[in-house]
Amino acid sequence: MNGLHGIIFSYEKEPGLRELVERRMPGSIPFGGRYRVVDFMLSNMQNAGITDVGVVLHGNYQSLLDHVGNGKTWDMSRKYGGLRILPPFADSHRHHSEEYRGKMEALAGVRSYLEEIRQDYVVLADSDLIINIPLAEVYRSHVLSGADITCVCRQDYQSTENATFFELGADNRILKTLCSPKKPTGYHCLEIYILSKELLLRLVDECAAEEKYSLRRDVLNGMSGSLNLRGYVWNGRAAQIRTVQEYFDKSMGLLEPAVYRDLCAAGRPIRAKEDDEAPTYIAPESSCVNSLVADGCIIEGTVENSILFPGVTVKKGAVVKNSILFKHTVVEEDARISFVIADKYVLVRKGETLAGNASYPMAISKNSVV
Repeated sequence: MNGLHGIIFSYEKEPGLRELVERRMPGSIPFGGRYRVVDFMLSNMQNAGITDVGVVLHGNYQSLLDHVGNGKTWDMSRKYGGLRILPPFADSHRHHSEEYRGKMEALAGVRSYLEEIRQDYVVLADSDLIINIPLAEVYRSHVLSGADITCVCRQDYQSTENATFFELGADNRILKTLCSPKKPTGYHCLEIYILSKELLLRLVDECAAEEKYSLRRDVLNGMSGSLNLRGYVWNGRAAQIRTVQEYFDKSMGLLEPAVYRDLCAAGRPIRAKEDDEAPTYIAPESSCVNSLVADGCIIEGTVENSILFPGVTVKKGAVVKNSILFKHTVVEEDARISFVIADKYVLVRKGETLAGNASYPMAISKNSVV
């Protein structure tokens, strides 16, 4: 879409994700057997015809860099524009040795990039939001409404920690913004915003001049009297991954066909980096029931209600139930695991038993031998 530019934020740490973010940012966590979480937002933008996207980074972002590459997967590898990586030193006259305190500070750090945006409007979004939303429709709604900022929201109270809620009035005008309320009410903000480039630059400069850094508190709340804020109510599925439990629950939800079809709709495909793995081999004497299994796996044991990423090996006599195994995890002979999230290159030794719980899944760090 020629009139819309994308900016994706991938800098916040989520301590609740524990082992899953020891070596990566939340946006690069594997999800659904073949995706990374950031694939959803990149695909949303690509499906809306957005060709220019900047990814604001900070912290342990090497995994994300390796995954997105030059943006070819999402048709964003271009001579002019395309996918741009914006590390914390993107603006040389600013110093960001510490994590960004908020989106406005992050945008101030890449202000020189914002000035070069060719489009009239900008969509801001987080990298850790799992959603399949027609951004072109949100953009049209924003232009027609005459709003200064359109905020995507939904009636969902599952994630309330550090969340923002809106009270909507006529024509979905935002009457009140509640930041991290103890008792959430109204519509939950999904951290997707559309506004003009001109307004974005003005807000960045005003916040920088007054040492303000938060989009939620300092703009949506602090400037609500002077801005026309509108909500776009999304009734589809959406998930923000903040804890290991949330990751496990949302991942296992994909085993429901209706959920998988909604998030990976044929009309708005979610694109992922190709692994070029060989086809999966399932031995005649093995069992694989109600599971998502990627290419390159070798299954000689039993797999039930589980998600296997490329290159996973489940050897003869091994039993894997209600678990998520990242790339190249190996479960040796006669091992039994249940309610386990195993990161990449984990080895579960012969005869071992690992058992978590549906309300407290066990997470195993990358390269572990257990």
